[in-house]
Amino acid sequence: MSEFLVSLTSIDDVRQFVKAATHCACDVDVLSGRYVVDAKSIMGLFSLDLSQPVQVKVHGSDADRAAFEQSVAAFEVKEEQ
Repeated sequence: MSEFLVSLTSIDDVRQFVKAATHCACDVDVLSGRYVVDAKSIMGLFSLDLSQPVQVKVHGSDADRAAFEQSVAAFEVKEEQ
């Protein structure tokens, strides 16, 4: 399982993210606070507070996780060190 943060600031961002998750063979969850939704559900994502970055958990093989992370790399929030 891999975890990272994404920032989805527009309707188009959410649409592209859901499209990428839908094409992923593995399960993808999005967490915001105490809520967890399926990343393949556009209605689920819109039910979250997207004003802040949300956490993404990808469950699957290393190849599936890498492919999904690459497809949503534009939304990934890089942590400051």
